[in-house]
Parts: sequence; C-alpha cells; structure tokens
Amino acid sequence: MGPVGLDDALAMAEEKGFDLVEVSPQAKPPVVKMMDYGKYKYEQQKKAAEARKKQKVIEIKEIKMRPTIDDHDYDVKMRSMRRFFDEGDKVKVTLRFRGREMAHQHLGMELLKRIQSETDGFAKIEQYPKLEGRQMMMVLAPR
Repeated sequence: MGPVGLDDALAMAEEKGFDLVEVSPQAKPPVVKMMDYGKYKYEQQKKAAEARKKQKVIEIKEIKMRPTIDDHDYDVKMRSMRRFFDEGDKVKVTLRFRGREMAHQHLGMELLKRIQSETDGFAKIEQYPKLEGRQMMMVLAPR
C-alpha cells in the first residue's frame, strides 16, 4: 500500500478486522503487515506439534552377555541387536565377568571384536570397549 501513517494503518486494519504486525522494525519507514495474528499463532503451533510428532527419539537398548556365551544364545542376541538397529536405536553391549572370569578378560575383548566385525555393515562403534569394574561395555549406533 506504500507509506501510510500509523493512525491510518491502525484504522484500516481495524476496519478489515485484522491486527497490525510489525515485520521489519529496522527499515525506514518500518514495515508492517495486516493479518489475523491469533490465526497465525495457531498455525505456527500446529506446525510445531506436527514436527514434534514426526521426530524419532533414539533410545539406547542394552544387550547383556557373558564371555562364555554359547553359539545359539549369541545368535539370538545378534538377531535382537539387528532388530534394534533397524528400528534406529543405539545398542549398549555389556559383558559381565563373574569370579575367575576376571583373569580372562581377553575372552571378553575377543567377543566384543566378533560383535563389532559382524555388525560392521549396519552399525558403527560410538564408544569403544572399556572395562568398568566387573563389566566391559561398548556402545554401537546404526549407520
């Protein structure tokens, strides 16, 4: 509409049932827009709610094993790990050592390396294996 005085702009907006919203206050003269501000806020709220609904929250799933795990049990754990990766979740692999197993930590490290090599195609290591007390843990994330 071009440059219009403030009183005239407010009167025109009131006449049409709109609000006068300042778009660019730094411009000379300041730029304003006639709009239904309540409707605008409602639409912005709807867009934000839709964006929140579509986002995926990444969870950390935990797989617990022992260093002397049998082949079938290992395969079952690997299947569930694969399912977690397909769902987009991270997986924390925890190895618990009991009693004299602490003297054979190399077995646990070999098991974690085996897991790493088998999941290499669809997962990457986010936290390398480390020993905390009687547990050795590693975190894997989907690629």
